[in-house]
Amino acid sequence: MLKTINPLVKLALCLGWIAACVAIFDARFQLATILTVALSLILLDRIRPLVVVGLMVPFALFGFGFLTTNLLFREEADFARHVAEQTVFASPAFSAGLTLFLRAIAIGMVSASFALTTDPGAFVRALMAYCRLSPRVGYALFSVLQLVPDLAAEARQVRLARAMKRGRPPRRIPGPGEAAGLLIPVLAFAIRRAGRAAIAMEARGLRVAGARTLTHVPPFRARDFAFALAVVALLSALVALLLSNPA
Repeated sequence: MLKTINPLVKLALCLGWIAACVAIFDARFQLATILTVALSLILLDRIRPLVVVGLMVPFALFGFGFLTTNLLFREEADFARHVAEQTVFASPAFSAGLTLFLRAIAIGMVSASFALTTDPGAFVRALMAYCRLSPRVGYALFSVLQLVPDLAAEARQVRLARAMKRGRPPRRIPGPGEAAGLLIPVLAFAIRRAGRAAIAMEARGLRVAGARTLTHVPPFRARDFAFALAVVALLSALVALLLSNPA
């Protein structure tokens, strides 16, 4: 379901929710955000729970840095005196660090949900149609979207060719030496593609200003507005619940 929502509607909602995560310094709100996004991905888009959990790992590692920094490097002069009076887990530093830890995961999950459920091509077309994104910038983004998988395919072909020359199958993960050896051919391939993209942009007359016809532009539909109202209502309910029950 999330994949059918207009990309600009999802972008506005994600940015608004991220702003709420930054403004509301409450671990309960961050935890509610994580659970809401995770359940939305699992129930609405049928993404496997293990994939959702895997998405949290890099953001959790990033947030763990906030937690440890807040615990180990806090600027309280009377820390030594309070150590004997309270446990670390009940200290304000741990509470603040935990909130920062959850905030990193929450913001990362909101961002990941947008990336997972949005077609990059549809997003660029929506920006060109509704936000007046320059056609030159839009075509450049389309070129990048095509270049990234082509770079991976080129690197795979180079590895296969070198493996056939050595007479043994390629390793599943290239070592440091093999990865360094791929740099020059992949860079040469990227430069050739960049030159072709520049010629194609000139051939399409992207330097000339004027109205252009866009195809397959994602429209705004009733489900987009219904989804936006549901998300805003949920966010408002969470904020009202926190305000009525302060920690």
